[in-house]
Amino acid sequence: MAEYHVENFGCRASRADGEIISAELRQRGMSPALSPARADVIVANTCSVTAQADRTARAFLRRVRRENPTARILVTGCYAQRAPQEVAALPGVHAVVGNSHKSLVGEIAQQASAAFVPLAALRPAPALYVDDTFAHSDLSIPKSGLETCWWAGSQTRPNLKVQDGCGNRCSFCIIPATRGHSRSLSLEACLRNVQAFAAGGGTELVLSGINLGRWGRDLTPQRTLEELVSAILLRTALARLRLSSIEPMDWTPGLLSLFRVHSVTPEPRLARHAHLPLQSGSDAILRAMHRRYRPWHYAEKLRLIRESMPDAGIGADVMVGFPGESEALFEESFDFIAAQPFTYLHLFPFSPRPNTRAWQLAQEYPVPPQAVAERMARLRALMGAKTRRFRESFVGRELPAVTLHTARGETTPALADNFLEVRLEAQKPSNQSVRVVVTGLTETGLTGQLAP
Repeated sequence: MAEYHVENFGCRASRADGEIISAELRQRGMSPALSPARADVIVANTCSVTAQADRTARAFLRRVRRENPTARILVTGCYAQRAPQEVAALPGVHAVVGNSHKSLVGEIAQQASAAFVPLAALRPAPALYVDDTFAHSDLSIPKSGLETCWWAGSQTRPNLKVQDGCGNRCSFCIIPATRGHSRSLSLEACLRNVQAFAAGGGTELVLSGINLGRWGRDLTPQRTLEELVSAILLRTALARLRLSSIEPMDWTPGLLSLFRVHSVTPEPRLARHAHLPLQSGSDAILRAMHRRYRPWHYAEKLRLIRESMPDAGIGADVMVGFPGESEALFEESFDFIAAQPFTYLHLFPFSPRPNTRAWQLAQEYPVPPQAVAERMARLRALMGAKTRRFRESFVGRELPAVTLHTARGETTPALADNFLEVRLEAQKPSNQSVRVVVTGLTETGLTGQLAP
């Protein structure tokens, strides 16, 4: 039996793609390898949101080529879509499968695993499956029957990707080119997969997408994200639903109302957690980024979220060093962030991406790397203090949580519904819904014990 390994890079949506690829490979009769070095077929599911993401993927491909020179290596994901010829030129690559053809990965991998002649005899160059129509990028589970097993072998809290693509055209972002236009999984397909996960014993599911708040806008009839969330809560037995990143303009009154109703019970079915991409707190920088909100709009959304969920974990993505970010504009952004009720941030430096407007801006108005490093350090220190105060506020309190995978000989970590990790003073199987009493702080999380 051929063995496979899927290596996922990047966002939750990418990991969701990887889980579906793995499920289809298992359905096609392949089995997961213990390591990439043991695999007959390796699928690298890449990211390309930054230059560092590209470098990370190339480093992985070089390493697996050294460790396993006979493996058939398939490269898919955003890097494969953005620069297929560049990826095809890397040693050992058997096929490049862009996001435009991602639903064909299982079939291509199966064909590759069946070939036992030397790679050089298969074809003079890697096969390329890439175009800009995205006709083979189906959001739905690739083959019928996978609804009951796509999460098997994945993390405790798997991602169900219900939306792909983006039409926002932010000046720094390559994603519209690597993911295509916004596309939604149908409501009934979403519900089938959620119900199957719940029926299979799953506890917490993360709803994800490239631009999740746009779910349903392309369907006929047109639908909204709050309709999907409401349907999941009303028509499935899912214990807890968590929403991944949602743009600030998509936090509608209807969505906030659902959180007010379903996140305040002793066993909340809707996790008290909100993640809103910010990128910058400077109005001038947001305009240069072509973001669709202003700082005061964003602050008002956070006020409503905190009002609806007083104990929620609230996070954001923040970019440092966008072209033209002067000291004064950074200070404007820093002061804005300091005034908001964030409990964590995802910080990253600006990375110019080819064929975006910001690529040219980076040539005209670069920000010195030393300034970027110093600004990142200041924001990390600010958020370190904010995060600690948030964690301290829960000592002695009880939180609903789900247990995570426990390494041999270690105590069990659990993730509270408000996105705080609690290290339990016990060992428990993963995927258990528990209530924990917080007893103290660790460097980045909390300690706790099972509630009596």
